[in-house]
Amino acid sequence: MVVRGYTAGMTSDSTARAVAGKRSFAIRLDGRGGAEPMPLDAAAQSRSPGDNSFSFVWIHLDRGEPASLKWLEQASGLDGFVQEALTAADTRPRCTVHGEGAVLILRGVNLNPGAKPEDMISLRLWVEAGRVIGVYRRPLMAVGDLLQAMDRGAAPVSPGDLAAKLALRLADRMEPTVTVLGERIDSLEERVDAVEGGPFRAELAAARRLAIMLRRFIAPQRDALSTLAIEDLPWLSERDRSRLREATDRTTRVAEELDSLRERASIVHEQLVDKRAEDMNRRILLLSVVAAIFLPLGLFASMLGMNVEGIPFADRWWAFAAVSALLTVIGFAQYALFRWLKLT
Repeated sequence: MVVRGYTAGMTSDSTARAVAGKRSFAIRLDGRGGAEPMPLDAAAQSRSPGDNSFSFVWIHLDRGEPASLKWLEQASGLDGFVQEALTAADTRPRCTVHGEGAVLILRGVNLNPGAKPEDMISLRLWVEAGRVIGVYRRPLMAVGDLLQAMDRGAAPVSPGDLAAKLALRLADRMEPTVTVLGERIDSLEERVDAVEGGPFRAELAAARRLAIMLRRFIAPQRDALSTLAIEDLPWLSERDRSRLREATDRTTRVAEELDSLRERASIVHEQLVDKRAEDMNRRILLLSVVAAIFLPLGLFASMLGMNVEGIPFADRWWAFAAVSALLTVIGFAQYALFRWLKLT
């Protein structure tokens, strides 16, 4: 199955095949695990349960497609506040109740080819009785996973269930990325005592940056799902709230794992800084010991080299050898003293 980059298995008569290649689509869900595609124009009249109190419509729109924006503005029946929330250029995960519905903004890792996972993709949802409108700009594989589940007869049974399942799919897709990040930090922890130079520091900085960027959006997403689960909305059943709490718990575990990875990366960074400081202190100590040894020797030799009267044994042939021997003895004595003081 392919829906503008979404990939999953499909059958010959699957819902996924019916919407394959479409940038925007609408699907009617019967509330019992079944789903069938429907024209986008017909979805405009599906704003309430109508003749079937169990069915609802999922409308998925590409924000970069002019026809989708036109449908959202003219046929969706949404007011300006909701339209602006669904089409904003930059968003953070949140849940805002507006009238009888809720704006739910979610984020997922970018698993598209050639993309960076930390460049997280937003999915904006308007959830109300009988209808869910989703707006996206770049494809999310979690949506493809949900379409694949529909092909197996496991479609969401209510708008709240759809929001919860999307959040769960986002968390499922995020966990492998977090696992790989954890393995990278494991490797860095094992190598920190044996490495030097820039490549290790660059790798560590990249791991820390990834953990921070993922954590930045996952924590608010946990709060958004928790907010939706406790809101007093008439179309949210107890089953919906239970699934939303499950999605909140899964997202919380991902956020806690990212917190742990961020702290571990900080510890590795501190170990690296300590190691560099110890190496620098060791070199400074060596230079200080050398300077301390040669400072009195240099003073003694410079005094004997002054061009003045009174230099002892200046006219003796053995004076130079005697002074050299004396300086050598003094140098060894100083070195022994420093070793005894455990300065070297």
